[in-house]
Amino acid sequence: MTDSVDSPHRRTKAAGKRQRLTAATARVLHEQGVERTTIADIARAADVPAGNVYYYFKTKDELVQAALAEHTGHLEELTGILDRLPCPRERLKGLIDAWVGRRETAARFGCPMGTLAVELDKRTGGGLDLAAGQVIRRLLDWVEQQFRLLGVTDPEGRALALVGAYQGMSLLSNALRDPEIMTREGARLVRELDSLA
Repeated sequence: MTDSVDSPHRRTKAAGKRQRLTAATARVLHEQGVERTTIADIARAADVPAGNVYYYFKTKDELVQAALAEHTGHLEELTGILDRLPCPRERLKGLIDAWVGRRETAARFGCPMGTLAVELDKRTGGGLDLAAGQVIRRLLDWVEQQFRLLGVTDPEGRALALVGAYQGMSLLSNALRDPEIMTREGARLVRELDSLA
C-alpha cells in the first residue's frame, strides 16, 4: 500500500524541509542581506531544489517573515533558558555571555536582528520593518523585566542602554572586523551589572 497524499510521513518530511528553508533563510539573509540574497542562495543553503522554495514561500517577503519568525524563536529559546537561572542579574549576565559567544559571527556580519531591521527600514512598504522592530521589542521587554525584578531605578532606560550597547558593540565589531570588541565590551557590561545595588 502506498502513502496517501496527506500521510503523517509526508507532513513530517514537509515540515522538516520548511524548517530547513526557514533556518537557511535567516542565516543567508544575515550573511548577505535581503537585497543581495536570491531564492537560489536560500535553496542551496537549505539543500533543496530552487523550485521547492516556491512551494513553501511564494515571495521574498514571505521568506523574510520566516526569517523573523526564526529569530523570534531563537530569542524565545534563549530567554527561556535564561529564565531558569536563579536571579535576574544572572539572567542578564547570561544574555551578555550569549552575545559575546557570538562575537565571531558579529565581527563578520553584525547583529542578525539589528542589521536586518536597518535593511528592512530602507525598503518601501510591506511592514516588514515594523515586524523586525517587534522582535527587538521582545528583547527590550525581557531585559526591562529583569531590571525591574532587580529593583533598579528606570528599568526601561537601563534596558535601552543595555540593548543599545549590544547593538553598538556588534556594529563596531563588524565595522572593524574585531571580535574582541565584543569580549571587552561584554566584560564592561558585566561589571556594570555587578555594580548595581
